[in-house]
Amino acid sequence: MTIKDSLQLSSFDYSLPESLIAQQPAVRRAGSRLLHLDRGTGAVEHRDFEEIIGFIRPDDLLVINDTKVFPARIPARRVSGGSVELMLTQYPGPEGSATCLVRPGRRMRDGETVLLDEEGSDTLLLHRNEDQFTVAGGSLSVEEAINRYGQVPLPPYIKRDLSGPGDGDRARYQTVYANQLGAVAAPTAGLHFDTSTLQAIRSTGAGIARVTLHVGPGTFQPVRVQDTSQHTMGVEVYSIPYETMEAITEIGVVGGRVIAVGTTVVRALESAWMHSKSEGGELGITGSTDLFITPGYQFQLVNALITNFHLPRSTLLMLVCAFAGTDFVMEAYKEAVKEKYRFYSYGDAMLIE
Repeated sequence: MTIKDSLQLSSFDYSLPESLIAQQPAVRRAGSRLLHLDRGTGAVEHRDFEEIIGFIRPDDLLVINDTKVFPARIPARRVSGGSVELMLTQYPGPEGSATCLVRPGRRMRDGETVLLDEEGSDTLLLHRNEDQFTVAGGSLSVEEAINRYGQVPLPPYIKRDLSGPGDGDRARYQTVYANQLGAVAAPTAGLHFDTSTLQAIRSTGAGIARVTLHVGPGTFQPVRVQDTSQHTMGVEVYSIPYETMEAITEIGVVGGRVIAVGTTVVRALESAWMHSKSEGGELGITGSTDLFITPGYQFQLVNALITNFHLPRSTLLMLVCAFAGTDFVMEAYKEAVKEKYRFYSYGDAMLIE
């Protein structure tokens, strides 16, 4: 398949029975299945996620994303009585405000107050800029509203009742190593790792390093153009510690591999490499990225990838196809459907070497 053909949106389509969309996480974090893809031989293997230890070598470096999901969904109502939902797209900054999506928001006015409790004593203020909103403090600060009323921002394809406290999701829609608050979606490849698995990886002699990329709403933004080169990615903030980039350099010297846990890690590392190359500075970097990786992209730092199964026609699936080849990945997806793997955020995993 040529690069030009692979950039047509239809190249990244596949049929998925709704019954294979995982509505709940596996009983145990490491209890998922693992589809292993070998880019060198074209082999596809069906494994359990706990067997991932056997694929990791002593000189490898596992890179994880330590972003932490905050309860970004805030149910509210208008003074006129209609229900609305605020979906924050970022954690409030130093000024105390944050951007958000409002559903339904078509009739919302600039400067409108929304009510968060039955009595109407807890409020937030919305400012409108065309189809976008900024939420600011009312009787509560935005941070207080998040802590008091925020709900887990599960993706829209999870269709069970989400109106309750979601205590189980608060724990499971979060990696065990989540540390840096700021994401509106989980880096889902990391959801499979428990502390025992991470300890077992360290016992092999492999290293574990961290990056931070705060996953934004662009994760769920559909591609609406047939020519994918016309799609614009949302901007996400990332941070690569100097120690992580130093570890990557050392791994390269000894012939080890950089194994990215998730597409967010890939985007952070590849963006950092581009930044360091263009700026000629240190590899430890904090910045923002709208990097859109599609087939034809030449990877510079990542040698292997652990990822979940992604939505048809999504930018995440395009990144995976760029890494392993569109034909290979799409055939593997067909195999996963045939073997009834669980798909999307709470679903099973894939290892691509």
